[in-house]
Amino acid sequence: MMVLWLQVAIAAVMIAGDWLGRNPPGAPSSVPGMSDPVAPGDQRRRFDPDRPVPRRDAPALPPGIDLPSTYPDRLTFERKTIEGFGDVLLLNGSIATGDADRLASYLDGASTEDLPATVALSSPGGQVIEALAIGRMLREAGKNTAILPGMACMSACPYILASGEQRRVSPEGYVGMHQHYYDENLYMPAYFAVEEIQRGQGRTMEYLIDMGVDPGVMIYSLTTPPEDIYILLPEELLDSRLATEMLD
Repeated sequence: MMVLWLQVAIAAVMIAGDWLGRNPPGAPSSVPGMSDPVAPGDQRRRFDPDRPVPRRDAPALPPGIDLPSTYPDRLTFERKTIEGFGDVLLLNGSIATGDADRLASYLDGASTEDLPATVALSSPGGQVIEALAIGRMLREAGKNTAILPGMACMSACPYILASGEQRRVSPEGYVGMHQHYYDENLYMPAYFAVEEIQRGQGRTMEYLIDMGVDPGVMIYSLTTPPEDIYILLPEELLDSRLATEMLD
């Protein structure tokens, strides 16, 4: 009985800690908001998943792209023709449960000529496991991935970016990472939560290795709390091979 009460107490501490992390008391965080420009050594920003890009003065989207002011609640799939870039399949929105199955149905139902070689990404993130499943699907299909000017790929989205055989990122796009949950159920004994996190991190590292990306890129996610986001610089994208090429 004492062990059970100890587990309950630990769980209560974890829940309280999570709530305080999302609703910190006292003075506001010194981390700048999304509207502040990013510079080397100053790359952490407060994470606002409702904003499509981290800056008000972000570069204009490419001709042919017209995104809503907020992200859809789940991924949308749409073929677009980008001036100077060609045809892309645009994945836009949060990564929600079931999106991997929805994308599989979309790909199965499309004719070969309706499937561009490149998948462009615009997402604040979402479910990590769904992102990994989508990524493996795109790699099996031999797709390339891209972050175009003015677009953001945050949280779980970079794992989809990693799936491209070619991974091209515009210096005027945004790729951001932070800590995330692998299981939405926080109401569990501490050791179960730790085991789930470790399993999730192991699956993610294995995935990155399979995609040819340096798993050391997870340092940026593991050291950035979930209420913040770390925006990767071009040299960090290239060094980790999360990007194979920076677009002109």
